[in-house]
Amino acid sequence: MKKNIFYLILLFTISCATVFAQDHDISGSKSFKEMNSHKATASKTKKLDTATFATGCFWCTEAKFQQLKGVKTVTSGFTGGHVKNPTYEQVCTGETGHAEACNIVYDPAVISYDELLAAFFTAHDPTQLNRQGNDEGTQYRSDIFYHNADQKSKAQYYIAKLNEEKVYKDKIVTRVDPYTAFYKAEGYHQDYFNRNPNQAYCKYVIQPALEKFKAVFKDKMKK
Repeated sequence: MKKNIFYLILLFTISCATVFAQDHDISGSKSFKEMNSHKATASKTKKLDTATFATGCFWCTEAKFQQLKGVKTVTSGFTGGHVKNPTYEQVCTGETGHAEACNIVYDPAVISYDELLAAFFTAHDPTQLNRQGNDEGTQYRSDIFYHNADQKSKAQYYIAKLNEEKVYKDKIVTRVDPYTAFYKAEGYHQDYFNRNPNQAYCKYVIQPALEKFKAVFKDKMKK
């Protein structure tokens, strides 16, 4: 099983997470600044909107996006596959086609989709194909599930800009797929980091990455 006590002795996993945080700081890039400076605007038609992102382990994704002002709820689940109502165990086989992902409900008058994309590209390494760190398989792929044409256009635009600027050493492999069915993960996966801060994976993998994330978005953190 992934994310268990063996992470205590897998020191290379921890060191890889540290190296990632140091070597993949994109906050100084023009592309990041463009995303992160695209301020939210009030909408007469939408009080809340939804973004759906896969950045590897959904525990990590959830823990980071929960911190952002304007984000109302973050739900961990599975999407992008062909199996209805999958269990966590089924998704872990890598045979369902689903990715571990999060539905992020946000207030577009407080935080823009562009700003959420800035967080997405900071929250993980989008150049790793079907893996993040020690988690391997298509269920850990980098994927943006768009809800409308505007989200699709922005995702594709910023991927192209980041690649053009060569912000990462390698080419971005993030997929941009239409949002279809989203299956909420089992209850024990929800709000996992906050409820299990001393669990080995949370303490030694999520916590250091979360601190780096907070440092980049210090002006956008909830009180």
